[in-house]
Amino acid sequence: MYISYDYYRIFYYVAKYGSFSKAAEVLMHNQPNLTRTVKTLEKELGCVLFSRSHKGVTLTPDGEKLFEHISAAFEHISAAEEELIENRSLKKGFVSIGVTEIALRCFILPILSRYKNKHPGVRMKISNSSTAQAISMIESELIDLAIVTAPMDSSGDLIFKKLKSYKEVAICGESLKEEIMAKEPVSFKELLRYPLVSLGEKSSTYHYYAPLFLHHGISFSPDIEAATTDQIIPLVRHGMGVGFIPEDFLKVSPAGYSDIHPIKLSEPDPMRDIFLVKKKGHALSLPAKELEKMLLDDSQK
Repeated sequence: MYISYDYYRIFYYVAKYGSFSKAAEVLMHNQPNLTRTVKTLEKELGCVLFSRSHKGVTLTPDGEKLFEHISAAFEHISAAEEELIENRSLKKGFVSIGVTEIALRCFILPILSRYKNKHPGVRMKISNSSTAQAISMIESELIDLAIVTAPMDSSGDLIFKKLKSYKEVAICGESLKEEIMAKEPVSFKELLRYPLVSLGEKSSTYHYYAPLFLHHGISFSPDIEAATTDQIIPLVRHGMGVGFIPEDFLKVSPAGYSDIHPIKLSEPDPMRDIFLVKKKGHALSLPAKELEKMLLDDSQK
């Protein structure tokens, strides 16, 4: 059986207000049309839906059964319409992003704070991921945007937009300070006289430094593998060796790193990039588009 949605819509409003005239006013229809529509619906369903009186209309037992189902459907439809409208005004909504540790600390945190203050009704899901994990989630459309540290595997299905370049510095702890600083500037080759603390083979950091060291005729083989960049600092602080960290990590809290010392290199300090990644053809919601715009605007400053 096929019955027009409009028939049920008119039935819903007549039942809701208990009046044909009030329903006609809300729907901006004339009352005779609504009366004819309800009679047609009753004929199609083979039952009487309303009891008429001079006070208005009331639902019959069959009408009550129908209204129970129809009202639930209309409430869902109204909720969906309201949500879509609020999404367009950024009063509500949802955005999901995958962010690497370095991208989070060196670029995106202040932007996320401003975004949340500007759009408090938008829910955010932030996945702290490696570059490879974030790229995989983008390809599978599990997240809207990825903000990652290069290098990364490229794909024809992905769009890459550079957000920021940042400098990394070699560091040592108090126990190695005098010995290393007496030799400054230090070459990459000379750094390998000391244990090297870095991230493992699956990290973008490893894939950045391996070819860089090879360019200088040496292999990149960390003696101590840290799980996160943040772990490199305490390992170096306790004399476990030397490592590389973003210069921004030291700028955030210089007083807290008074026993961590940058090493002057004979070669230029390593420069790395942070990228915004999204999937081609993946339609972004308005909240995701707004966050993308803020990221790109900040990258131009």
